[in-house]
Amino acid sequence: MKHVEGRPYSEPEAAARKLLELAAGVLPINDRIHIEKINAPFLSKAGCNASGPEFGAGIRYAIERGWLELHESGTYVRLLPSGADLFPRQ
Repeated sequence: MKHVEGRPYSEPEAAARKLLELAAGVLPINDRIHIEKINAPFLSKAGCNASGPEFGAGIRYAIERGWLELHESGTYVRLLPSGADLFPRQ
């Protein structure tokens, strides 16, 4: 019998909080955080090893809560004050 490991970011809130943590660790340029700065570490095996759907659910959850703002182009996000309060910049 093969055991399947749990997916720590399968819950949208957990994925959103990890994305906020990653965003808080990135130095924004003109108040913008390029999406690949949080996407790559979230999806990489060296980082979180999460999946694309987990990333999407996490981004949607963070936007719905007012933690992140996604630009209409999809190329960058802004960490909003309510999200910044959860994870102060490092």
